[in-house]
Amino acid sequence: MKVFVAGATGRVGQELVARLIRNGHEVVAASRGAQDAHWPDGVEALEFDFHEDVNHMEDQLRGCDAAYFVAGSRGKDLLQVDAFGAVKLMQAAQAAGTDRFIMLSSIFSQQPEKWAEEPSLAPITNYNIAKFFADEWLTELSDLNWTVVQPSVLKEEPATGNIEINPEHDGQNPIPDVAEVLAKVLEMPNTYHRVIMMRSGATPIHEALAAI
Repeated sequence: MKVFVAGATGRVGQELVARLIRNGHEVVAASRGAQDAHWPDGVEALEFDFHEDVNHMEDQLRGCDAAYFVAGSRGKDLLQVDAFGAVKLMQAAQAAGTDRFIMLSSIFSQQPEKWAEEPSLAPITNYNIAKFFADEWLTELSDLNWTVVQPSVLKEEPATGNIEINPEHDGQNPIPDVAEVLAKVLEMPNTYHRVIMMRSGATPIHEALAAI
């Protein structure tokens, strides 16, 4: 499968690209500065900007079977990247015939009533708002075969290989575990049209995803 990864040079993106290549996929690593990064064999580096229009993104996506949005402005460009940039990528994927779309989001992004209650969410309300609108557009207005992965706080820690799906409260996730979930759901039809909230837990990743 040929897979487009928007945000490939980010912390999650680099881990995801490595896993997709190990799983036998071709990868288009799309990001600002993508051509300056060091990629494994099988990766096509593509300069990509969320400020571009949908038609330009469509041209870049054409020929890809699946697309990931794993980008994030880290609070610096929430409207252009995290909200509208994500929507434009969805529109471009739909126009290009790239039917499979996987979104990296944030836990409880579609439940605003929880934002003030959860310790990790209260300080990032503006980010949550951007993710709310992007996730709502994908799940309610697109015709894509989508999956939304909503992890808790990302930690630069070694993988545990274990998660909890749809927890009642927030928590944390090592970045390699999040990348592993993103890579695995690509070819799991039982995750189509599903929002997967997650934090570290006691269930092996594949087992947790297979039970969705």
